[in-house]
Amino acid sequence: MNARSRYLSRRAVDGAAKTFAIGATLFGIGWLIWILAMLVHLGLPGLGAKLFTVVTPPPGEDGGLANAIVGSLLMSGLGVLAGTPLGILAGTHLAESGDDDRLAATVRFVNDILLSAPSIIVGLFVYEIVVVPMHGFSGWAGGLALAILVVPIVTRTTETALRLVPRGLREAAAALGAPRWRISTQILYRAARAGMITGALLAVARIAGETAPLLFTALNNQFWSLDMGQPMANLPVVIFQYAMSPFEDWQQLAWAGSLLIAAGVLALNIVARIVGRRR
Repeated sequence: MNARSRYLSRRAVDGAAKTFAIGATLFGIGWLIWILAMLVHLGLPGLGAKLFTVVTPPPGEDGGLANAIVGSLLMSGLGVLAGTPLGILAGTHLAESGDDDRLAATVRFVNDILLSAPSIIVGLFVYEIVVVPMHGFSGWAGGLALAILVVPIVTRTTETALRLVPRGLREAAAALGAPRWRISTQILYRAARAGMITGALLAVARIAGETAPLLFTALNNQFWSLDMGQPMANLPVVIFQYAMSPFEDWQQLAWAGSLLIAAGVLALNIVARIVGRRR
């Protein structure tokens, strides 16, 4: 085979690979656009003041998702507040301990397992260690389940962000006599702040639509309640129950709630990308 034949063969292979890649991209984007269009088409009519001010109704009556929205915010906030510091500390240890540390290797392996583990397993775990001993579902249990899902995401993003910080900054601070904890908190965290914030935002986006863990932990509550020690309404479980019901008004609320979650997750991902680029 002469040089021109090899050149034409490589061009053909390159063109076929590019065509396949573009086709796969368009295929995925097409499904995404279809899903978003369906959410907007079916969920937009349900948006209104009642959705944010009235609690979930019985069948045949007007209502909203106020208690479910507040419940989701409370449990998600608890999950982020509890899981983010643990994830930052774990990520810091993984980034600063070195690649030869056996404990770090073990923690990294366990963290990778948690990243890929189905969320329903986390819900079942919290059900066994919290819900069963307490003899009841609660918002605290739901927040704990969400916190467990937050930890591996923040750990991975924190480790990645800290590893991108130039080693010269560490060496300069150590040469001035700064202890390791001060180097991490006052130098490395400032340099990697954008990446760490991005990780926290991505964790919020991940837990915003989780249904399985909350079915085993917080369950649901049709009434207005801010008591974290009792079953608590939340958007994912309400959407699941209302979407499966035969009542059209409940199905409309389910589509409106789905649109809310999708819009929130999309906004968080956009913010995370903007913050990540500023790094």
